[in-house]
Amino acid sequence: MGSSVTVGDRTVECGAGQPLLDAFLRAGVWMPNSCNQGTCGTCKLRVLEGDVDHRGSPLDTLPDAERQAGMALACQASPRGDVVVSAPGAGEAGRSTHALRDLVATVREVTEVARDTRRVLLGLDEPLAFSAGQYVELVVPGSGARRQYSLANTPEEDKVLELHVRRVPGGVASDAWLFGSVAVGDRVELTGPLGDFHLPGESDDEGEPMACIAGGTGLAPILGIVRTALLRRPDREIVLYHGVRGRDDLYDVDRLAELQAQHPGLRFVPVLSDEPVPTGSACRIGFPTDAFVEDQASARGWSGWLCGPPAMVEAGVKAFKRRRMAPRQIHREKFTPADAPGSGTAAA
Repeated sequence: MGSSVTVGDRTVECGAGQPLLDAFLRAGVWMPNSCNQGTCGTCKLRVLEGDVDHRGSPLDTLPDAERQAGMALACQASPRGDVVVSAPGAGEAGRSTHALRDLVATVREVTEVARDTRRVLLGLDEPLAFSAGQYVELVVPGSGARRQYSLANTPEEDKVLELHVRRVPGGVASDAWLFGSVAVGDRVELTGPLGDFHLPGESDDEGEPMACIAGGTGLAPILGIVRTALLRRPDREIVLYHGVRGRDDLYDVDRLAELQAQHPGLRFVPVLSDEPVPTGSACRIGFPTDAFVEDQASARGWSGWLCGPPAMVEAGVKAFKRRRMAPRQIHREKFTPADAPGSGTAAA
């Protein structure tokens, strides 16, 4: 027997044991969400009427005091009867969004692109509507484990999804499957789109200059965001820093060079942290966040986009603020390896 769940003027049906967030997203009603595993707290909301079962909500994310005060994690909690909720600090909660869907895909291509890094193309039986920067959750064939991977696609590329996967030793998804038994033709179940790290819709996109910093396979959603922004405004000013340890970890350099040649407002800067840069190389030495600070005297009026390891993302937030970027214009996605214990964000 289902229950009704209401936020603002939107009401959806929620099945027994179904998380509140899942019910909203499947009905095309937006609620803030990021990790969808109960670890980030992005989807935390207040229960105004009714009661919920907190199910697997971690105490670290939702302490007892908050539960007693009526707070809940939408990605974990399910209703015990009809409920009314509000999403603190999420003024747009309840607006329409791309509906969350369950789909089946076929592995089209698996390509080595860098050290311990592969590009995986998945052909969908049906197109998937999403916003540039969002992610999908895959069910790993043969294991039932679920793993999250960001999309490198633009929304127009809605039938063949592009994932960037870094190998995690011993990982069920990466090591055992995508660097192991995977074969072209494998059928894969997936759910999407998910996540709040995405470019605004075209009507809400102000066309401001963009600073993008990616670490490792954090390049995936940044690529989708940058390419979409340039499709909308080919002359847009964008700086993109890609930070990796060494030259063997760089990938899509030719692809980005071609994009840069087509769009004079785009500047791509590869940055190496663990090895010297050869004479005449376009690479920089150090960290991408430091390179941004060295290059940009001011980022007032810009938007900032950060995706990569947590330490890099936090350093990027500080770098953007140091160059006077408005906090509301800073967008971030922290990556931890999909197979890492306790990982709670989309991983590529």
